[in-house]
Amino acid sequence: MPFGVGANGSKKPVLIVVHGENSNAGHVGQWFVRNGYHLDIRRPRFGEPLPETMAGHCGAVICGEPKQPMNANDKDDFIRQEIEWIGVALREKTPFLGICIGAQMLALHLGGKLSFDPKEKEMGYFPLLTTEDAGSIGPFPGNVYQWHSQGCQLPRGARLLATSNGAFPNQAFAYGPAAVGVQFHPQITYQQIAGVRERCEDAEAHVMHARSVQAWLDRFLDR
Repeated sequence: MPFGVGANGSKKPVLIVVHGENSNAGHVGQWFVRNGYHLDIRRPRFGEPLPETMAGHCGAVICGEPKQPMNANDKDDFIRQEIEWIGVALREKTPFLGICIGAQMLALHLGGKLSFDPKEKEMGYFPLLTTEDAGSIGPFPGNVYQWHSQGCQLPRGARLLATSNGAFPNQAFAYGPAAVGVQFHPQITYQQIAGVRERCEDAEAHVMHARSVQAWLDRFLDR
């Protein structure tokens, strides 16, 4: 039976974790909908529970959101809950994608630490470099959208997939057979960028780079 297909032949839904009342998964969610998957959107920040098993889902995504400033070191109960819950996906070897804070949560769950430089922030489009370990997940796009002032150290046992020459070199990593964390925001849409702050250069850069990012995202999610 094909992966992600239930006993009745229908595709299992994908679990999407977001942190704002009106947040969505942008291009990631759009890809799943286009390909016939239902989105099971959960908001633990507002009391919505996470599943005890992934048997009813084809995969999980924890989204980071520029409009929701937070980091994985915050002491909020929902942050701790999400970090611990990642173990469910890892134990059941269900595909997991952590985006920005989701990648930081994955690193912390695996025993890694976050890196922080008070003088450094990445906000806007920045260059990305694909590593030799990227394999079929690469090549990554040359420029990606960033919105963070923290990064994460590479957890023990993880494989570095993409890096940069900036203050936050660990831009994408994989762990085990089915978990990937990316520090950047491949899900970002033009509308989401326009809603973050009034900087015309962000919108102009998005027009320039979004097509290659979406092409990579399509290949990545398909695989």
